[in-house]
Amino acid sequence: MQKYLLVSFLMIITLISCDEIDNLTKFTMDYDSSTTIPSTTGIKLPFVLNTPEMESNSESEFESNNTHKDLIEDIRLRVLDLTLQSPEYEDFSFLESIRIYIVADGLDELEIAFNEEVSETTSKILELQTVDVDLKDYIKMDKFSLRVKAVTDEVISEDYEINIHSEFFVDAKILGI
Repeated sequence: MQKYLLVSFLMIITLISCDEIDNLTKFTMDYDSSTTIPSTTGIKLPFVLNTPEMESNSESEFESNNTHKDLIEDIRLRVLDLTLQSPEYEDFSFLESIRIYIVADGLDELEIAFNEEVSETTSKILELQTVDVDLKDYIKMDKFSLRVKAVTDEVISEDYEINIHSEFFVDAKILGI
């Protein structure tokens, strides 16, 4: 009987240890970019903006988290927020809807976040709903960019400067296995 208890105890300790090690290979990567919505944007007409290419710095992020890009199992977007930088006195109520896509050389463009009913907000920060897709091929690239497709429901008399903040959840293999 003691032999079975010992074996059971060792199995439980092993499972707990594996879960703890697995948690050590999970981390987040943050990226920030910005874009400008020009004052000439018309009402109810879709417009498209591209952010500048962002250096992914994924190799250094992976290294600082004790992993390598070949060991990455999954990368998912968890948060994508827009912050209106200027004009100071405005909010996101000028938007009707918005969609964000990720773009990288050699890969198909992929929708990653959206908000279909933006005009309900009077905030300077807009949280978008993220799309649950694996983005490891995009983030492992040296560079990627975001494409913004939006529709306004107000006349824009000034340029709107917007910061785009994204947080990606990364899950790597445990000890390469």
